[in-house]
Amino acid sequence: MHVPVQAIDRDIWRDGVASEGTRLIPEETPLALTYNGGTYAVMMGTPQNLEDFAVGFSLDEGIITSVDDIKSLDVVRLDDGIELRMWLEQDNAARISERRRHIAGPTGCGICGIDSIAEAIRPAAIVPPGQTFTPEQIMAAMQTIAPLQAINIQTRAVHAAAFWSPSNGIGALREDVGRHNALDKLAGSLARSRTDASCGMVLLTSRVSVEMVQKTAAIGAPVMVAVSAPTALAVRTAEAAGITLIAIARSDGFEVFTHPGRITAHRAPEIVNVVA
Repeated sequence: MHVPVQAIDRDIWRDGVASEGTRLIPEETPLALTYNGGTYAVMMGTPQNLEDFAVGFSLDEGIITSVDDIKSLDVVRLDDGIELRMWLEQDNAARISERRRHIAGPTGCGICGIDSIAEAIRPAAIVPPGQTFTPEQIMAAMQTIAPLQAINIQTRAVHAAAFWSPSNGIGALREDVGRHNALDKLAGSLARSRTDASCGMVLLTSRVSVEMVQKTAAIGAPVMVAVSAPTALAVRTAEAAGITLIAIARSDGFEVFTHPGRITAHRAPEIVNVVA
């Protein structure tokens, strides 16, 4: 249960014919996030890039403000799940009591356990102006995701979140059965590599709900692009946060819902993709 992909035997019935075989499917594992000895949340997720997940979740939850706030991080593999044990400085530990969750979160749950309406729809951080991008850059960036999704190529069953910049292309890509988890993992990867997210775009293979906007704002990316439609609350949140929200991104184009000023007609030179 601690590997991201499992080969499972199954019976097949197609076109009126029965057969047998195996299929590669993604693993789903309980991931407990603990701080200074206490459990904050238990999420279901893909057991890969767990250090990134722990750091990104902590940042996106507002438990820490920098990766440097974590004194130590241990990934402890148990029989029935994985604990991500973090120890924080005392000032940061005090935030936990203010934001502690109360129930376990199912796969990809972005706000399970939040105990008030105000907490669920808290204002997102305001992003910096960042830079502008061409339609060609946006469409090319989205086309680069699929070939880099190692788990999805095997299973066709996981989400991805990636970071693209004009200088490096896809600089980081993370996958998970949960779309929120994938974005948390990306946030952690960018924080651990000290990447300035204001220079690029967050790319998503999922729909855009309000939690996805909140997490992107916490990352500090001025532009987010998704293959599916946003919710109305996600649009309002992106507008307030200063994020350019692009969705329904297909091979023939996309739709811009907020802050269209970051999209220009000027064509930039091509870049080479580098994945971390």
